[in-house]
Amino acid sequence: MAAIEGTIVATAMPTIVGALGGIDLFSWIFGAYLLTQAVLIPIYGRLSDLYGRKPVLLFGIGVFLVGSALCGLAWNMISLIAFRIVQGIGAGALIPVSQTVIADIYSGEARARMQGYISSTFGSAAVIGPMIGGLIATHVSWKAIFWLNIPLGIVAASLLTVALKEEVKQRRHTIDYIGAVLMASATSLIMIALIHADTFGGATLAGAFCLSAILVAALIFYESRAPEPMIPVRLYRNRLIAGGNWIGVANGAISMAVIGFLPVYMQGLLGASTLISGLALGAMSVLMPFGGFVGSRLVLRMSYRLSSTIGGVILVTGSALLILLHPGADSLQPIIAAGTMGLGMGIVNVSSVVAIQANVDWSQRGAAMSSVFFSRIIGQSFGSAVFGGIFNAGLAGGNSVNGNEFVHLLQEGHQRIADIPGIGAVLDALAHALHSIYLLSGLIAVLVLAAALTYPAALRLLDER
Repeated sequence: MAAIEGTIVATAMPTIVGALGGIDLFSWIFGAYLLTQAVLIPIYGRLSDLYGRKPVLLFGIGVFLVGSALCGLAWNMISLIAFRIVQGIGAGALIPVSQTVIADIYSGEARARMQGYISSTFGSAAVIGPMIGGLIATHVSWKAIFWLNIPLGIVAASLLTVALKEEVKQRRHTIDYIGAVLMASATSLIMIALIHADTFGGATLAGAFCLSAILVAALIFYESRAPEPMIPVRLYRNRLIAGGNWIGVANGAISMAVIGFLPVYMQGLLGASTLISGLALGAMSVLMPFGGFVGSRLVLRMSYRLSSTIGGVILVTGSALLILLHPGADSLQPIIAAGTMGLGMGIVNVSSVVAIQANVDWSQRGAAMSSVFFSRIIGQSFGSAVFGGIFNAGLAGGNSVNGNEFVHLLQEGHQRIADIPGIGAVLDALAHALHSIYLLSGLIAVLVLAAALTYPAALRLLDER
């Protein structure tokens, strides 16, 4: 459900906007879902440590299904956004807690193999999601895209109810309400600022980041003294968890450099068709979960540091291919670059996840796993904001067209752009802006490699035995 949600909904969005209107609120269909999901991921993870995985996961599935059913009943864009918030409230539990369940019921080699199978699930979603979304939106109704979750969720919840057996020590817990409020407030403020970084004024944006920094400082101070903290601060003293979280942020940001801007480069500067530019995104979408499958095998044969380093080197290699892109390049180069980066990110992601799962106690595993997925969402939001700012600022140097106008022109074809008088300055500005984006993305990839090198050299999965 969680893997297919993003791809299937994104494909049907033009149909949904055409039916409901409100294109000015378009970004909030994704923003509202992403925001509520990000806010609640760490909270769900900690609650699963306190009360068990099953009740938290069943609650998340239930709320997600209610939100899905309501989304299909939306009558305008405002109602759809409201119901996407409900959906996001449930979605915050789906991936991190289900991954924690895998870590609980498997260990050693079996856990690594299962992470490979999970990666295959995401790969399948990347391939079949857009196809299913397009078919349903065209031949049935956009409403059915959301309702498709209901039978899937019922089956998943039924299997969990019957098959998942867990023994949770029954004792009185102290719910960290203050920590939860601080966490939600800081995250919400950061996410809103990042999502709307291109529309907020400089003073507003600076104020939002300063206030969020104050809230984060207050959260760290309070959580370090709370008896049962919502965010166990001491977890981040573990090199595996600290490195895994940085890798999550970095990979989230890097993925946005490819998803958000590589099609623009290919169509605007290389003259590639929409189909060819889509192949680049498809290469990354397919090879990232394949990389996860490969990573799950590598950690069985070598240390976490070595397997993560191999992924980091592959990621840097793909990033270098993007940096070397130029307007006269062949369209095959960005496709190879995107696929190489996807492979590297997949290996690093799974190596980090398996390392964290194997080296954290049950009582803190939910919080540790949630922190990794939370960091990826923050990285995606950060990447979208920063790279989008570089893109718009670079095009502004062309003095003829802004970023939004140029993307609209791309929809009419490369020849339409080439016929515009004085377009040369704009294309030069575009090339410079995208080159800057890929330079920054490449630097972040190097830092991913550096984070992998901080892992303990001798620590291996088989040490768990």
